[in-house]
Amino acid sequence: MYQPSYHAPPDNAALWALIQAHPLGHWVCHTEQGLQANAIPWVLDRSGERVRLRGHVARANPVVRQLAAAGSPSVVCFVGPQAYITPTWYPGKAAHGKVVPTWNYLTAHVHGPARVVDDAEWLRQTLVLLTAAQEGPTGWRLDDAPPDFIQGLQRAVVGVEIEVDRLEGRFKLSQDEEAADRLGTLGGLRARGRGDDRLLADWIESFPARAGERTA
Repeated sequence: MYQPSYHAPPDNAALWALIQAHPLGHWVCHTEQGLQANAIPWVLDRSGERVRLRGHVARANPVVRQLAAAGSPSVVCFVGPQAYITPTWYPGKAAHGKVVPTWNYLTAHVHGPARVVDDAEWLRQTLVLLTAAQEGPTGWRLDDAPPDFIQGLQRAVVGVEIEVDRLEGRFKLSQDEEAADRLGTLGGLRARGRGDDRLLADWIESFPARAGERTA
């Protein structure tokens, strides 16, 4: 990943927090048929010495039989809040006109070997973790549905586990813009208020400006 210093996340904890808040990740792996990509909701497993991502795919998904081998190199790409940034928000547009549009976003990439897990108990544990993470303490639970119904659905899917070797990310939040233009971006996002605009504005406010560090 290309990562200018001024867009670097503060630490891995910030990346894990982004992943937990936006757990749908695009899993890209190399199979006997070439690269395969699948969008999967993931859950973090910190129970062992190394962090793992746990998810599941349909048993009918070709990646299950095409995965070259256990330990196939993979990357999972997570994207957080993102939005188009128009230069009409910049005071610099009126002052000198030397401004252009950009796109602000937060992203995290998880690298590591992937394996398919065809084990009913492992899969059930994964589904319990995933639903608990999304439903909260008082929401729906796997046990709320009839056991035979859940077991039937489980037979149609298999687990996927990725042992995390490397974690990287980029938080592109106008850190390198001039202070006035950055404030213009904040005001513009809050006023426009579509999609991720306000959430992205909150992220921008939480990161310090680093104008003058831009290299490219």
